[in-house]
Amino acid sequence: MRLVLASAIAFQAFAFAPIVHAAGGDSNPPKPTNTTKKCLFGRVYDEAAGRCVKPNRTNFTDDQLYDAVRELAYDGQFEHAQEILRIMDQDDDRVLTYWGFTYRKLGELELANVFYENAISTNPNNILARSYMGQGFVTEGKTDQAIEQWREIKARGGEGTWAEVSLREAISTGLTYNY
Repeated sequence: MRLVLASAIAFQAFAFAPIVHAAGGDSNPPKPTNTTKKCLFGRVYDEAAGRCVKPNRTNFTDDQLYDAVRELAYDGQFEHAQEILRIMDQDDDRVLTYWGFTYRKLGELELANVFYENAISTNPNNILARSYMGQGFVTEGKTDQAIEQWREIKARGGEGTWAEVSLREAISTGLTYNY
């Protein structure tokens, strides 16, 4: 207990250092598109068709599906995000990461951690999965495990990235992110 408390105090001493967000897709919330402005029931706006459609792997690229998942999750439409995740490659660490994220936001922390662990097993350098898992640990009051993930992010070259900064802030403040 003393070691955890000492680690938390030491962590807080430098956690208030200036925050630098790295450039990249995960450093800002997704911008709303017609998928969340016009579409209902987990449909995704198809620019070519000019309407909302049920997504599948033939009418969207993996990156387009991933962006739709991220946008829906940010909008709080976790079940709809999961509908899209179901049609994606279940061995992709990004997909596993967002399964974990959606389950965490739905309050299924144990199941979320299974997906995060699978994402990390698939790609040990998946710092986003580590950040989200760490944020789940913060929610559960498991600060020592959150700090462990934060250290792994830094050790894997993630210092200053959104994943590192957001986890550091979550450990410091107890607040987690929705994207």
